[in-house]
Amino acid sequence: MLIERAGCVGREDELVELTSRLALTRASGSAAVLVLGDPGLGKTALLRGLADRVATPALKARAGAWEQDSPGAVLRQLLGDEPPADPAAAADVLVARAAEAVASGEEPGLILVDDADLADTLSLQAIASALRRHRDAPVLVVLAATRSTPFLGEIAAETVRIEGLDAAAVGELASLRGRVLHPSMAEVLARHTAGSPRDAVALLDELPPTRWARPDTQLPAPVHVREEIRLALAGCGPEDRALAEALAVLGDDASLGQAATLAGLEDPLSAVDALVTAGLVETTRDHRPRWRTPLVGVAVLATMGARRAADAHQRAAAVVDDEVRRARHLVAATPLPDAELAEEVARLAQRRGDEGAWAEAAALYGDSSRLTEDPVRRDDRLIRSVDALVAAGDGMGAAALVPIVESLRETPLRDAVLAYLAILRGRATEAEVRLKRAWDIVNADREPETAALIATRHVLHSLALCRGDELVTWADRAISLAGRDSAAGVEAAAIRGLGLAMAGRFGDAHEAYALAARRVGHSAQTQRVTMGRGWLDVLADEPDEARSRLEGVTDPRVLGGSTRISMWALAWLARVQFLTGEGDAALQTVAAGRALAAESGIALVTPLLEWTATETHLLRGSWEDAARTARAAEVGAQGYEIMRVPALLARAHLAEARSDFRAVLRILEPLTQAPAGSALTEPAIWPWAETYAAALIAEGRLDEADDFLRPHETRAREEQHRSAQARLATARGRWHGARGDLAGVRDTFDRALELLDGLPLRYERARVTFAYGQALRRAGRRRDAEALLSSARDLWDGLGALTYVDAAQRELRAGGVRAPRGQRGPVDLTPQEETVAEMVASGLSNREVAAQLFVSPKTVQYHLTRIYAKLGVRSRTELAAMAAEPTEEP
Repeated sequence: MLIERAGCVGREDELVELTSRLALTRASGSAAVLVLGDPGLGKTALLRGLADRVATPALKARAGAWEQDSPGAVLRQLLGDEPPADPAAAADVLVARAAEAVASGEEPGLILVDDADLADTLSLQAIASALRRHRDAPVLVVLAATRSTPFLGEIAAETVRIEGLDAAAVGELASLRGRVLHPSMAEVLARHTAGSPRDAVALLDELPPTRWARPDTQLPAPVHVREEIRLALAGCGPEDRALAEALAVLGDDASLGQAATLAGLEDPLSAVDALVTAGLVETTRDHRPRWRTPLVGVAVLATMGARRAADAHQRAAAVVDDEVRRARHLVAATPLPDAELAEEVARLAQRRGDEGAWAEAAALYGDSSRLTEDPVRRDDRLIRSVDALVAAGDGMGAAALVPIVESLRETPLRDAVLAYLAILRGRATEAEVRLKRAWDIVNADREPETAALIATRHVLHSLALCRGDELVTWADRAISLAGRDSAAGVEAAAIRGLGLAMAGRFGDAHEAYALAARRVGHSAQTQRVTMGRGWLDVLADEPDEARSRLEGVTDPRVLGGSTRISMWALAWLARVQFLTGEGDAALQTVAAGRALAAESGIALVTPLLEWTATETHLLRGSWEDAARTARAAEVGAQGYEIMRVPALLARAHLAEARSDFRAVLRILEPLTQAPAGSALTEPAIWPWAETYAAALIAEGRLDEADDFLRPHETRAREEQHRSAQARLATARGRWHGARGDLAGVRDTFDRALELLDGLPLRYERARVTFAYGQALRRAGRRRDAEALLSSARDLWDGLGALTYVDAAQRELRAGGVRAPRGQRGPVDLTPQEETVAEMVASGLSNREVAAQLFVSPKTVQYHLTRIYAKLGVRSRTELAAMAAEPTEEP
């Protein structure tokens, strides 16, 4: 079989499940598992993979339809000789033989039966009896079948269902066959074959290498499927075949009524029943037929031949009521260049693109290009097809076509499209070069639409570079060139508000989005404007409004929207969920964003997702997960600020949680060099300044911290941005505390909490409250500190922030309020000394203890010297050993 030559690919989960079940038989006794899956999905390969995976030698058999009436046919394969005629006796022999096959008596036995739904009755009876008569025997029976039967269901208490392979596994299959597929092509093949390993391998073997170069190639059905469908259709009547052909021509979106009209049938239900009986279709509850697999419809089309298929598409154009489907049927009916039809399809593509239906526009531009004879127009339409693919968020599909686009003559449009793809892949330098070249060679007077498109790509480039004023300039240029209601104008307006926010003009940004929302109405462009508006809400301390908007645009299928826009929406929705204390929801949203990133090949948004994941894991004390996601945020994050800043923040917060403030300063220092006009200097946009200032203060660099904070505080105050002012006030409060200014501590932290009052930012409130308590405890205001630290502990607990719950508990113990003198140990350590002793004994350095308790390393050493004297120890090692000794019960 073809799948046998491909190996067991993409079945790791199933193999782990089966090997685990085999191991369980040592304790739980004999068991049977039924493996179910459609033909060609790799059940045989899975059984072989299981046999290869475990040390246990297996008894193997494969049933055949021609042996169903031969009693004991499967048993003969399992035993190697003639089985007893009695099922019970055969069961005893089978279990004994399984035990003999195992080298050690402690190992379980393994029995594998492929195509078990075709097995003879005696063999199945013997297997059932073996399980009943030898319940304590460590034997696992694995039965693989295409369909379950009452007998198989009775034998096997558990079922493992295998589905089609995903694109990654199909790509691995291809590499085993000597084909290196682009990820987008692997996705096409997986979708085309419904993930069937047998069908995928067949096509990989049957088609020449050139067919795998472009993801827009039309793949046929494998030879064995075409032959199977040809035979099935030969057994159908004329009306049945006519309905099958109509369904194949119209595609999956067709209604049964449309198919009946095209087939010339008044009552199609009898034909539907016949196609079900022939194994070609399945039916839904409303009797709507659908192909058993996607390849069936492809094979039916192949049996029609080119002439009949073209005629059917021509008739279908008059049957469907959607203009895009009508155009695509006309294209399918036209094998040769047709200038008039090409122009009609190109106009429709532009219209759908203007409406934001970029995936449809990409397909239509591709069709138009194929029908165009003039080479200049043909290339232009092909490039526009790639541009629409990028706009739809299909980065992988567009990337696969890059070699073809690069081979075309240089035009402003070509450079702009290649720059667009470079932006989404996070390649800032390449995008800069291509955009500059495109703008230099375009003639805005003769080609205003192309110039406007280039300007909108500059808008996205400026957004990723976090240059607000530059973004607004390019957006206004695009709107001026193309008009406010054009596609380029709407796209520019959808991002222009973010540029205004990055420049600190939040009021203007809100007004711009209100106007843009009124202009787009209810169309695919709505997704773009709504996402931008939700992003602005996140920056503007309006999380509830942000959640409402962003949740509605996370699915690219809604209104025919874009995967790219959905990824932005997911990234900022996850941020909202984190800030409002919904950690589980934030991680789920991040996972959805990661899946879209992997599917689309878009790298630009990944660091934003991983930043939120890192902070969530840190709160929960999941250090390994936090380190992993921080590393993931760094991958490819050197090009654009919108990638680099969250990657640096993830690393910095990881270092901060470890009290490594020197590392925090080293990580964030590049951000202090941001040029004028960069959104990196806007405290409302990126929350890094307070983290950097806190690290300076922890390191005792108070004058530097003061100089650093002042311009950021001024900017946040001028913009009246509440959370930014509160975050910076927290750093300033620490600064006052380090200088011993208790009045400054109280005034600054009270103002920070007042600024957050009424905002549902639970994470920010917890941080401010905790820092306030720390500062008061250090200033000796233990009673006041206790109230704040207890409140912070409760806030952290509500967020599931185990790391900071523990930190708050340590602060409370260090304050001594919770440790009355009568409850202390036999050695009279002060509360602060008890906390220091505990932390040093756990392995922390003086600097790490100082950072967590917000005191200087010298203070820690002072306490440590007194602790050594009181406890009679001479070193950290002896202190740790003393702490490890069991305490005697009173």
